[in-house]
Amino acid sequence: MVRGAAAGAVLVGAGSTAARAAVGAGTQPAGAARPAAGGAAGRSSLDTRALQAAISDLSNPPATSAQLRVVQDGQRWYGTAGVADLVSGRVPRPDDRVRAGSVTKAFVATVVLQLWAEGRVDLDAPIGRYLPGLLPSDFARITVTQLLNHTSGLPDHQGIADESTPEAVVRHRFDQWTPEEWVRTVTHAPLKFAPGTKQEYRGITYVLLALIIEEVTGQRYGDAIRSRIVRPLGLTRTLIPGNDPRLHGPHVHGYLRMTDGSLEDLTVYNPSSTWGEGELVSSVNDLFRFQQALFSGRLLPPDAMEKLFTVPPDSVRMLDGTPARYSFGLQKVTVNGVTFWGKTGEVFGYRTRVFSTRDRRTQFVLSYTQTPLLSDDLMSARVAAVLTS
Repeated sequence: MVRGAAAGAVLVGAGSTAARAAVGAGTQPAGAARPAAGGAAGRSSLDTRALQAAISDLSNPPATSAQLRVVQDGQRWYGTAGVADLVSGRVPRPDDRVRAGSVTKAFVATVVLQLWAEGRVDLDAPIGRYLPGLLPSDFARITVTQLLNHTSGLPDHQGIADESTPEAVVRHRFDQWTPEEWVRTVTHAPLKFAPGTKQEYRGITYVLLALIIEEVTGQRYGDAIRSRIVRPLGLTRTLIPGNDPRLHGPHVHGYLRMTDGSLEDLTVYNPSSTWGEGELVSSVNDLFRFQQALFSGRLLPPDAMEKLFTVPPDSVRMLDGTPARYSFGLQKVTVNGVTFWGKTGEVFGYRTRVFSTRDRRTQFVLSYTQTPLLSDDLMSARVAAVLTS
């Protein structure tokens, strides 16, 4: 999994002149583009040609496919570029499974907020109440809220695989971890800062939240997500895979470019190191349904919805001094004066962006399969620039 700041990246630079120029520099459409049900060809306010160009430039960043589903002012559009896999050359489809990475956190946060609304979880309680003995005593005083909004102060991981090269990623693709083993990798150093005083995006906090879900419900956290979100919304392509390394049924392949320039199919790998924070498998259509249900209040009562859209006060800053931008499972970004809420997801070979304005006037789900180990998120920037121009 792509860890740390990269996994929590926002649409940085999406409102810049460079990003706007990049929209017009895209290649010609490489896939299907059409108004979805409810749209009106030729009458949509959406600039569909610019949206298609934004996802069709598969060189910036290098990618093998892209899918984008958009609703803006009631107009709907879906477009694709590239291929679902390099062998068959098949065009991606909106129900194809993809790895959604840290979008998992929005599902976990939703379940925790549901449990809070039911009086089963106290957001102000120390996590040691729910997970006794798992963490050192000073760590156990971190609250559930501080896990949810990334203000925990937990230290960096120690003793995990070095995945700084594509070859190392391939070498460790089938490593097996338990969540308890993963938690122990952050217990060998003191807290980085007093909990609640700063914000730093950390996936490990959602591993702890998933463990709390299991402790409170007596279910595996994936079963809780299935019974509370997946089944009620009819998300037939969405699942928490556990240790299953494969994507079953129609899916988009993810590739990683090696240092010799070749592409390695990385679709199959053990997701155990992303347990609780980044293992979600879903589709563009399912993620769009989840987004609509979450933002409409179908999944959470009004008081929980307010927490969903609340970032820490101005006194709590990111480590680099910029304003806090993470709420409970979501992140906030403003592009050309338009504020979006949503979640990014990133695992090797896959990027997913699920964002909406709070009033749902503009909503989009972008999924693309980037091939470099690290690359700027230029495709998201181009899409955001079109939708806010």
